[in-house]
Amino acid sequence: MAAPLSRRAFLEGAAGGLALASLSPPISAFAQGAAATADEPVAVEVNARALSSFDLRDPSHVRFGSFQFRSGLMLTSPFRKFGGLSSLHLDAAGENFVMASDKGDWFTGRFVYDGPALRGLADVKSAPMRDRSGNRIAAKGWFDTESLTFNGSIAYVGIERVNKILRFDFAKGGALARGEEIALPAEIAKLPYNLGLEALVYIGSGHPLAGTLLAISERALDTQGDIFAFLIDGPSPGMLRIKRSNGFDISDATLLKTGDLLLLERKFSFVSGVGIQVRRIPVSEVAPGRVVDGPVIFSADLGYEIDNFEGIASHTTAAGDTVITLISDDNFNLVQRTLALQFTLVEP
Repeated sequence: MAAPLSRRAFLEGAAGGLALASLSPPISAFAQGAAATADEPVAVEVNARALSSFDLRDPSHVRFGSFQFRSGLMLTSPFRKFGGLSSLHLDAAGENFVMASDKGDWFTGRFVYDGPALRGLADVKSAPMRDRSGNRIAAKGWFDTESLTFNGSIAYVGIERVNKILRFDFAKGGALARGEEIALPAEIAKLPYNLGLEALVYIGSGHPLAGTLLAISERALDTQGDIFAFLIDGPSPGMLRIKRSNGFDISDATLLKTGDLLLLERKFSFVSGVGIQVRRIPVSEVAPGRVVDGPVIFSADLGYEIDNFEGIASHTTAAGDTVITLISDDNFNLVQRTLALQFTLVEP
């Protein structure tokens, strides 16, 4: 591995690619079943190397703000479409996943564990997202599929490049389901190019905003420099803003069982470097017309195993631990990596 200073200089010059840390031997994950046709999801081989620690300087360091490191993987695949992972949905057990790539492709499968630690991926399959007519959405220029959330079997996918949201019913074919555009506030179509819809959160039962789709822009700013977000449908539709924090942009969000919203944010700067952070905001504060904010509960820079993290999900273990999973988008760039990290959320 390169010396820390040269590693940092190179990575900041490359705007976020990360060098490899000391890793354990790989394992492979293969989806089962017959060879796929053009109309079926294809099986994807994914190789996983375990990350021995999160802190590159001190492997014994495991507590980072409100996050405690559990395990991590570096993922690679010979499948040319694997990468660009910008969103993550996990089932209640933290095993079965659905991910969307930048280029309009689904990835489904399951995480394999060795006790509490991530061991690899299995049963991985991929299929292109299709519109209501069965056409690949990427062929229409509908790509940068950056955000994903579920309401039961219904998946909502935000497309940043065209600021649209598609609705897929996974009960009708899983990754083969066809997408239907949903009606959106007129302001969403006016979001800046390539700084639009970046995070989606469906707010379910048990919350005052139950039935609402929260859509958050990456860096569409008002005159005060705060980030636009939208409440779609539900009891109180409208627009709000999220206070911009430390020059970071929003890359994803997840809703905890407690009713708090976790915002995943990242920053690439030649001046201040590369970093990620997570903020915690009570969903009870989310309402039309408000400017909401919350404390940073986790942050990391290039001294840690980070990359361009764009996906966050949460689940609760049988032991009652709240586990936060992060996935990174390698931008199909050879100097970046696809990382899957898990942390235990340590409550005050």
